[in-house]
Amino acid sequence: MVEPTDGVEAAPVRRARDTLPLYAVAAAVTVLVLAPLAAPGYALLYDMVFVPRQPLTWDLVAPAQSLPRAVPMDALVSLVTQLVPGWLVQRLALAGAVFLAAVGAGRLVPTDRRAVRLFAAVAYAWTPYLAERLLIGQWGLLLAYAALPWLVRAALDLRAGRAGALARVVLAAAPAAITPTGGLIALGTVLVLTSDRMRAPRSLLVSQRMHPHRSRQALAAVGVLNAPWVVAALVTGAGGSSDPAGVAAFAARSENWAGPLVALAGTGGIWSAQATPASRAAPLVPVATVVLLVLAGVGAGLLRRRLPPGGAARLAVLVGIGCLLAAVGVLPGGDAALRWAVVHLPGAGLLRDGQKFLAPYALLLVVCAALGAERLVARVDREVAGVVLIGLLFLPVAVLPDLAFGGAGRLRPVSYPAEWQRVAEHIDEEPGEILALPLSAYRAYPWNPGRVVLDPAPRYLPGTVLTDDTLRVGDVAVAGENPRVREMRRALAEGRPVWTTGVRWVLVQHEISGEVDSEVLGGLVTVHDGPFLTLYRNPATVPESGGSGPARLAVVAALGAALLVVIAAAVSALHRRATAW
Repeated sequence: MVEPTDGVEAAPVRRARDTLPLYAVAAAVTVLVLAPLAAPGYALLYDMVFVPRQPLTWDLVAPAQSLPRAVPMDALVSLVTQLVPGWLVQRLALAGAVFLAAVGAGRLVPTDRRAVRLFAAVAYAWTPYLAERLLIGQWGLLLAYAALPWLVRAALDLRAGRAGALARVVLAAAPAAITPTGGLIALGTVLVLTSDRMRAPRSLLVSQRMHPHRSRQALAAVGVLNAPWVVAALVTGAGGSSDPAGVAAFAARSENWAGPLVALAGTGGIWSAQATPASRAAPLVPVATVVLLVLAGVGAGLLRRRLPPGGAARLAVLVGIGCLLAAVGVLPGGDAALRWAVVHLPGAGLLRDGQKFLAPYALLLVVCAALGAERLVARVDREVAGVVLIGLLFLPVAVLPDLAFGGAGRLRPVSYPAEWQRVAEHIDEEPGEILALPLSAYRAYPWNPGRVVLDPAPRYLPGTVLTDDTLRVGDVAVAGENPRVREMRRALAEGRPVWTTGVRWVLVQHEISGEVDSEVLGGLVTVHDGPFLTLYRNPATVPESGGSGPARLAVVAALGAALLVVIAAAVSALHRRATAW
């Protein structure tokens, strides 16, 4: 085949030659991480719950009695699964998160060396942060992690005054904002990287005068993307305070001999020991962290020189804020300050699991380490440089081998027993409030062996499902906020019959930890009795569906506004010529 000689024709060929290896490596990493999902079924692990067709209920759109931790994520999943089966949505979300994280990081690195981009792609898609959040099932946060490099690049382009950057900022922030934490990370990124109020070097003042309104537009748009969960938090009956016991329970945790701060420095340190890959306990892991930090230090100067003036400093500010939030629970005095905040400041409970805010640090660490690798190989012979880059390419996998194959087999798909669908059909005929027993936030089902998962009933059944919102971390019980669940717990503790509580349905899940006193089920009518589930109807109540009300309609309005912002950005992007991300 003859190479095109014309410059106009040659440019796309060169672009394809540069980008195809990056996409191929990203695809290979995605397949390696998510290989078990080639089997049919649903991977159910901790917070990761997908069902065949998630009902569009008011409690998933705007929770009336609990904090909006999954707003607007649950509403979006409900809408999508009306058209696409849940098993496919799960695979698209997880594969998209890993693939886009790798490609985004590779394209963000300011370098012309293909191997350096590939190293950044593998390193960012193979961090302890990604592994731990995957194994705890927080796929929505992984979408924010994947969107971050794209958002950073779009924000830097916006600051440089490039055409179409505003639309790209909105489109990159949209997947991040499906959860409150991701939305805050996106908002903070846009604020720090584009804000006119943050003083920059004199060389940036010209672009600031040229487009002073662009930063405000971007902040306003990302603010609208955050509006659904903010409005839901304002109108919920759960209040804004959280149990201070969660501060210690959710603080960063040591993963080996080096302590929690070193675990955070390696982008790990999640509070849950069960979500931590076993390889993180290896004695050489802190050494690998130090090597990565040194490599990043070597590359930091290159990043500062290659980014627009002030860009690296703004990234450093963003990373510093994230690191402070991640470490505050283990810093002297930080625990007490955070305990006070979660009680007295509405919404401060979002800061209890501070390790979530390490995402910008993980990105900057990988980008600087990739540039450090570039500086390192520039000082050695070409043949030796190739060997060094190949070794660095496989370093993240060697340090964290048990991320492969779905966290060493933890993401194994299973099928729901058929009676789940039969129970859902019974409830759909006579809608009403559902109490799930035994009271427990998480379930260990025999048909989902070796794994614990958040009770799927609220996402499978068409109605408001009352499940225990108390989270047990070791010996610590972190109280939830739902007043209706507290009322149920008190009634059960007193031995009162469930029919007196006003619930329409009672779902008893068998062969899991905990027992249900038969006396509290007195007066109920058995509708379904199967090997895994028994459904009772309360004849003392009448079928009813949860009303909308002005508070919930306000959340719907916020969702509509966010959707309009995304559509406007997409239309704007489509009306411009193709831009290399």
